[in-house]
Amino acid sequence: MAGNASLKSMDEIKWFHSIPLGDDVVTPGLDASVAKLEQICLPKDLSGKTVLDIGAWDGFFSFQAEKAGAKRVLSTDHFCWSGPGWGTKDGFNFAHNALNSKVESLDIDAMDITPDNVGKFDVVMFLGVLYHLQDPMAGLRVAAAVCNELLIIETVVDDIHRWKPSMVYYPKDSFNDDDTNYWAPNVAAMKGMLKDLGFKKVEVVYPKKSWLRYSFPVRLYSSIKGMITGRGPFRQTINQGRMSFHAYR
Repeated sequence: MAGNASLKSMDEIKWFHSIPLGDDVVTPGLDASVAKLEQICLPKDLSGKTVLDIGAWDGFFSFQAEKAGAKRVLSTDHFCWSGPGWGTKDGFNFAHNALNSKVESLDIDAMDITPDNVGKFDVVMFLGVLYHLQDPMAGLRVAAAVCNELLIIETVVDDIHRWKPSMVYYPKDSFNDDDTNYWAPNVAAMKGMLKDLGFKKVEVVYPKKSWLRYSFPVRLYSSIKGMITGRGPFRQTINQGRMSFHAYR
């Protein structure tokens, strides 16, 4: 980092990701990004791979893919950069400059991505995006169309007690007081949709022991905490969680 002027500029930015910039400087984001990196199980060696980050926000995962040796990384976003979300790309631009990064960027809505306008990539990251889409199957189809090898998804899941495929809809702002949260699938629905889109293998990579993490006592505790923090009513949060999936061609 270059000094107090740079730090002051960083402090003026509204951050979501907590991005290590070197010299013990970390952007003051709301997200526990480093911990989430372990949860999505991004391959530690991406040498020679091309990576697409759909919904990149401040770019933490894009920069991590570059750090892991990817030969090309493209960050895309619209909702957070110039749409109704964060509405600014300042965080991405600041971190990109501070890290002397070569990550490319494109302001484009997730649903507008096609092989014609972005190309195809070995690895596609689709993190924290699915539940913000009004048509989650269409969103997965977009991601699948530009993915050659591995699709990494991190998302809210619901109905986790059901073995049959199901999807839960959140009316208005009933989930986390956010009217852009629409749908959450259960594990069976996620695996079914991804296999229907041509992925041969789909696995839950986080939590490692989902049967334990989402056992009834843990879900009960999480639901009570969710009511206190305003995430939603007990009947809703008792069956919710977050999971990461890897889908392989």
